[in-house]
Amino acid sequence: MTPIIQAKALSKQYRVYQKQKGAFLRRERRIVQALDRVSFSINEGELVGYIGPNGAGKSTTVKLLTGILTPDGGTAHACGFVPWQDRKRYVRNIGVVFGQRTQLWWDVPVIDSFRLLKDIYAVEPPAFNRRVEELTEALELSALLPVPLRQLSLGQRMRAEIAASLLHSPRLLFLDEPTIGLDAVSKLALREFLRRENETHRTTILLTTHDMEDIRALCRRVMVLGRGSLLYDGTLTRLLSRYDTMRAARVRYAQKPDTSRFPPEYQIEHEGDSLRVTCPLDQADADAFVRTLQQAGHIEELTVSQEEIDRLIARMYEEMRL
Repeated sequence: MTPIIQAKALSKQYRVYQKQKGAFLRRERRIVQALDRVSFSINEGELVGYIGPNGAGKSTTVKLLTGILTPDGGTAHACGFVPWQDRKRYVRNIGVVFGQRTQLWWDVPVIDSFRLLKDIYAVEPPAFNRRVEELTEALELSALLPVPLRQLSLGQRMRAEIAASLLHSPRLLFLDEPTIGLDAVSKLALREFLRRENETHRTTILLTTHDMEDIRALCRRVMVLGRGSLLYDGTLTRLLSRYDTMRAARVRYAQKPDTSRFPPEYQIEHEGDSLRVTCPLDQADADAFVRTLQQAGHIEELTVSQEEIDRLIARMYEEMRL
């Protein structure tokens, strides 16, 4: 099977300037290695999570693979093109959504932006009408089409952005933090849509996110990037079984809890008026964990969860001595 994306030894550096301590005008130039010989391939129809902490190089990778940036070393092919060399033909095959940026026009109705994109991508009217109808139904956009983008909520805007990126039925969709700032209901709806789009149209999706629930809900395969290097490429199940070794809870008590009741292997962090309590998975099952928390006092609010992605990455760093 020929990969739809094949990256080989991709490298990218940025020059940043920092003001020297005690100097008014003098600045010091520093080289930041955003990507360091990163290689991977993605087959058509895959939905892959691309995760890592801030500054790991995730957005740089997406910008290279969409042709926005040119690498300092290495190469990549996507949909049969080198993204930064033949961008005009290449972009007809891809859709891109950056969580903090918009491709729609701020002051015009959403449907007018869609029509402009139809002309930009040279989509035939019958195909465009079918696709708008399909996306409008799937993303519940019918009431939003005549509304200017500036009047929509963040969740509504993101649904419109997702639809805009798929109007020309791309083979490959890049999503960079698509659920950032969305409420729980909007996140669930967007995840369900992306799952159906991948399964129904075989759209290949590369998803970068800090939200581990996005990854758990959508991705069988994950790639973990850290400090510009690819640390892991494999199944989510294997990643979690190796590094997700802690059970975690965020708990708010009615009064100051008696934490002396916690076993010594329980770790406690104060987060505002709540506590974050963790224990090794092999020390207690979920029911025993909650019972122990209840012994410390009357609980007003309790959320039991798995580890956050940044903590998993930190554990990987520790193991790899990065």
